[in-house]
Amino acid sequence: MVRPPTARPVVPGVGRLGLLEPTAAQSLRELAWDNVESIPVLWALSRSPDADLALLTLIRLREQLGTRWAALDSVLRTDTAVRGRLFSLIGSSSAFADHLVADPECWQLLQRAELPAREELIADLLDAVRAVPETGEYAGPMLYRAEVSGPEAVALLRKRYRDQLMLLAAIDLAATVENEPVLPYQQVGRQLTDLADAALTAALSVAVARVCPEQPVPVRLAVVAMGKCGARELNYVSDVDVIFVAEPADATASRLAAEMMSVASSAFFEVDAALRPEGKAGALVRTLDAHVAYYKRWARTWEFQALLKNRPATGDLELGEQYRNALMPMVWSASERPDFVADVQAMRRRVEDLVPEDLRERELKLGHGSLRDVEFAVQLLQLVHGKADESLHAQGTVEALTALADRGYVGRDDAANLTASYEFLRLLEHRLQLQRLKRTHTLPAFDDEEGMRWLARAAHMRPDGRQDAVGVLASEIKRNAVRVRRLHAKLFYRPLLDSVARLDADALRLSPAAAVRQLAALGYADPENALSHLKALTGEIGRKGRIQALLLPTLLEWLGETSNPDQGLLAYRRVSEGLDDQTWFLRELRDEGAIAQRLMIVLGSSAYLPDLLINAPETIRMFADGPSGPLLLSPKAADVRGGIMSGAARYEEPKRAVATARSLRRHELARVASADVLGMLEVPQVCSALSSVWVAVLEASLRAVIRASEAEMGHEAPADFAVIGMGRLGGLELGYGSDADVLFVCDPRPGADETVAVKWSIGIADQVQRLLGAPSTDPPLQVDAGLRPEGRNGALVRTLAAYDAYYRQWAQPWEVQALLRAHQVAGDQPLGLRFLHVIDAVRYPAGGVSADAVREIRRIKARVDSERLPRGANPATHTKLGRGGLADIEWTVQLMQLRHAHEVHSLHNTSTLQSLDAIEQADLLDSTDVALLRDAWLTATKARNALVLVRGKSADQLPGPGRLLSAVARVAGWPNDDGSEFLDHYMRVTRRAKTVVERVFGGE
Repeated sequence: MVRPPTARPVVPGVGRLGLLEPTAAQSLRELAWDNVESIPVLWALSRSPDADLALLTLIRLREQLGTRWAALDSVLRTDTAVRGRLFSLIGSSSAFADHLVADPECWQLLQRAELPAREELIADLLDAVRAVPETGEYAGPMLYRAEVSGPEAVALLRKRYRDQLMLLAAIDLAATVENEPVLPYQQVGRQLTDLADAALTAALSVAVARVCPEQPVPVRLAVVAMGKCGARELNYVSDVDVIFVAEPADATASRLAAEMMSVASSAFFEVDAALRPEGKAGALVRTLDAHVAYYKRWARTWEFQALLKNRPATGDLELGEQYRNALMPMVWSASERPDFVADVQAMRRRVEDLVPEDLRERELKLGHGSLRDVEFAVQLLQLVHGKADESLHAQGTVEALTALADRGYVGRDDAANLTASYEFLRLLEHRLQLQRLKRTHTLPAFDDEEGMRWLARAAHMRPDGRQDAVGVLASEIKRNAVRVRRLHAKLFYRPLLDSVARLDADALRLSPAAAVRQLAALGYADPENALSHLKALTGEIGRKGRIQALLLPTLLEWLGETSNPDQGLLAYRRVSEGLDDQTWFLRELRDEGAIAQRLMIVLGSSAYLPDLLINAPETIRMFADGPSGPLLLSPKAADVRGGIMSGAARYEEPKRAVATARSLRRHELARVASADVLGMLEVPQVCSALSSVWVAVLEASLRAVIRASEAEMGHEAPADFAVIGMGRLGGLELGYGSDADVLFVCDPRPGADETVAVKWSIGIADQVQRLLGAPSTDPPLQVDAGLRPEGRNGALVRTLAAYDAYYRQWAQPWEVQALLRAHQVAGDQPLGLRFLHVIDAVRYPAGGVSADAVREIRRIKARVDSERLPRGANPATHTKLGRGGLADIEWTVQLMQLRHAHEVHSLHNTSTLQSLDAIEQADLLDSTDVALLRDAWLTATKARNALVLVRGKSADQLPGPGRLLSAVARVAGWPNDDGSEFLDHYMRVTRRAKTVVERVFGGE
C-alpha cells in the first residue's frame, strides 16, 4: 500500500521563515501569528534583515504595550507600508529596537509616509526645549533661546532627535521588506544634514540660555558646517565638523561655541572643530578678519581642500556667508600654490597609511577602492579646474561629479559608473552604522557568514540564480572597489588622452589649457612637454596607438606617484620608441600588471636605468613574478659569472669579446638596479652583485686579451698574470659609482726573460684598461691602478718579486693600509694567492702596527678631511668624506685591523661589514659602538647608491631639501617622500657614528 504524500503545511514553520532562535515558535504563538490569517505578516517578518532580532523586539514591544498591542497588531496586518518600515527597522538596528521598546508608543511615528521638511525638523527640535527667537541687536532667523536649559534639556533633545532619525531610517529601509519606494542616496544625505542643522540650532539655543541667561546675546556667532555636513551628504552616524566665526571673538563667543558643542555632543553626535585654523591648538573662535589672515598666510593645501565643503549651518547666517565669500576665492586658486601637488599627495598617503594592512580590503572609507578614492579624485579635479570654471563650485560629491561630466572634464559613462559605485559604498556604510548607531566604516570579515548575511539583506541584495545573497554582496563589493580604483586613475588621464589621441569623434576633449592644468596638478613640472609626449605615444598608427591609449591612464597614475613623473614619462616614451619593433613589449605591459607598475616606478625614480633598459630590453620581462618570487631576484651569482665568461669566450677578437662581456654586464646592471629601486635588495646584496659582475667582466676581458696575444705570438704567454682587487672591489663592496681599483702582478714563467715578461704584461694590462674604459652608452668601467707602488709614476705591472721587495723596504703606512683590502679577483689564481701571502706579513705585521705608523695614518686622515672634501660640499651630508661617512668608518675599521689582525685571525678580511662583525665577536669594541658604525656604513652606502640611481651619474653629496632629495630618499627605501626626515635620519646616524670614530680612531 502506497501512502499518499503528506500535504505541506499552509502556515510556514520557523525553518521556512529563516528563524533560528529555539524560542521562535513559542514567540509566534504568543503573538497569535501562527495561523493562516497571519501568513502575509509571517512572510514579511522573514524578509527582515535579522528576523530573529525583529521577532524578539516584537515580543518586547507586546510586553511593554500590554492592551495597546492590539492597535499595533492591527496596523501590521493591514498596512504594508508601516509593516515594511517597522520590520526592516527592528531587523536592521538593535539600537532602534531598544529605542522603540523604551518608548513603545513612538511606533506610531512610523505611520507617517513622507519625511518632514527642514523647517519642520528645526521647529520640532526647538520645541523640545521650548525655544523662542532671540531678541536684541544680534537677533537673526537661526538664533533662539531655550526656555528649558538645565540638565534635562539634553535628554529631551536626544529623544526628539532619535525619533526623527528613526523615521528616516525606517522609510530608508522599508524596501527591504515590502514593495516600498527606494529612498535615493542624495535624499538620505540631505535629510540627515537638515536634521543635523536643526540639532545644532537647538543646541545653540540651549547654549544661549546658559551663557547669556539675563541679557540678549552680545556677539554675532556663525556656525559653519564642514566635511560631509557642509556638503549635505551626512552619514547616519558621523562627527559633524564645524568652524566658528564671531564678531567680536571674545570670551562670550568662545563660551557659546564650547557650550553648543557640549550640548550637541551629549544629545546628538560628536561635534568636531579640529578643522579650524591651527587645528586643536588654535583658538576655538576667530573673527572673520582673523580667519582671512590665517588662510592668506599660513594655511596648507589640505585646508583649502577642506574648505570646498564649507556651508553656513546655523547661528548668524549672514556672517557665515561673509566667511564663505571671503575664503572661496582662495580655495579656487589653491592649485597654483607651489606646494599643491606635494601637499595633496602627502595628504592622500597619510590617509591611506591610517588603515592597518589587514583592514584595507574591508575599509569602506579609507581603503583601496574606497569612498575616499572617489572624494579625493573629485575634489582634486574641482581644485584644478574650478578657478576657470564656476560650474564646478558644487559641494556634494555626486553633484560635483555630475558637473565635471557636464563640462567635459570626465566622461559621462565614467561619471555614471563612479557615482553608482560611490552610492553603493555609502549604502553599505549607512547600513553598518544603523546596526548599533555606531560610527563605523569596516565591513564584516568575509568569513563572518552571519555578519555578511545580515548586511546583504539590509542592503537589499537578492540571489541571482548563481549565488545566494551573501555571494552577490561579496561580488558587488569586489566589483565596485575594482571599478573605483580603475576609474580613479581614468578620471585624471582618460580626458587627457581623449584630448590628444585619434579616438572616436564623440570622445570628450579638454582644452589645451585645461589639460595643462590637470597635468600640473598631478605632479608634472613641465605639463606642456608631458602633453607632447602623450600626443606622440597615442599618435602611433594602428594597434600600438590603441594599446597605448588603453594602457596610459593606469601607467600615468603610477608615474604620478613617483618622485619625477616628467622624467618617467619621457623615459617611457623613449623606451616605447626604442622598442618599437619589439611586439612583445606593449603586450607584456597590457597583460602583466606587475611588469607595467614596476616599470613606471623605475622610470619615474631613476635617471640611471632608462638607457640601460633601452639597450637591455629583455630585463623588462624580468619585472614579472615567477613561481618563487620576482624574476629580478632569480639569477644566481655563479650563473651570471658563467654567462659572462662563456659569452665572451665565443669571440677570438678581444674587442668583440670585451663588447660581449660589457653587454652582458649591462643586462646585469639593469637587473640589479631595477631590483634595488623597487626595494627588493638590501645594501650588502647590491654591493655583492655589482662586485661579482665587475669581477666576471674583468676576468672575461683579461682572458680574451691573453688568448688573442698568445694566438698572435704563436706560443704561450711569457708570464703568469693576476689582477688584485683593491679598495671596494677588493672588499666586494662596490657601488654603482665605484671605479675598480686594482694592482697588476706578473711572474715570468720558467725560461722566460723577465724584461720580455714584464713588457708583455704591461701591454696586456694596458689593453684591458683601454677596452674596458672605451666610450659607451653604458655606465663606465674604469680600471684604476693608481694604488700601485709609486702611484701613477710607478710601473703599471710589477713582478711578484718586485712587489715583495718594494713592500718590505719602501711601503708607506698608507700603502700598508690600502693592502688591507687587497684580494685576488682575476687572472692566474695561484699567482694571486702567492701575492696575498707575500703581503700578509706587511699588512698584518707581527705585534701590530707601530705607533709611528698610527700617527702617520692619523695625520693623513686629518689631511684628507681638510683637503679632499670638495669646495662647497657640506661635511655633514657628504656620503664618502663627510662626518661619519664611508671614509670615517672604513679608516676606523682598517686601523683596528692594523693593530689587532696579528692576533685576531678573523680580521684577515677585506670586507668592512665582515670586519666589523669580527671586531664585535673579538670584543675589541662594544657591540653598541659596532652597531653605530655598521648602521652608518649601510646608511651612507645606501644613500650614495641612491644618488647615482636618481641622478644617473656618480655623486657623493646629498642635496638639500627639495624634490631631488625626496627622490633620493624614496630610492634609498625611506618609508615616505619627506626628504627632510630622511636627511635628519642620515645626519643623526652619521653623527652618532662620528663620536665612535673620534674615540677609536683619534684615541691613544
